[in-house]
Amino acid sequence: MKVSEIQQLIDGRILCGEELTDYSVEVAFASDLMSDVLTLKSDHVLLITGLSNMQIIRTAEMSDIHCVILARNKKASQEMIDLARENGQVLIECQYSVFKTCGLLFQAGVKPIF
Repeated sequence: MKVSEIQQLIDGRILCGEELTDYSVEVAFASDLMSDVLTLKSDHVLLITGLSNMQIIRTAEMSDIHCVILARNKKASQEMIDLARENGQVLIECQYSVFKTCGLLFQAGVKPIF
């Protein structure tokens, strides 16, 4: 599923990475534990989290994750947006809970990573 489709489906707001809306996501992973994210070994992963801090952007970069959704109406700081832009990542804010966000994406065909 393309990032543009994900953004519409979850009624999200793209903060940076607008030029990457054609990027395709194959699987998704939801976590607030960045140590769990670091164990992922897959391509085209979408990260869904209820956190909003710099560690999310750094962890996504280390895990080669190019699209991050901040659920639960969490707001990204300008510092987070700048780092995500520098890393070539898409950063999306979403008002829905992590559970609802995952459910909408799963129902639309995004597969879990495991």
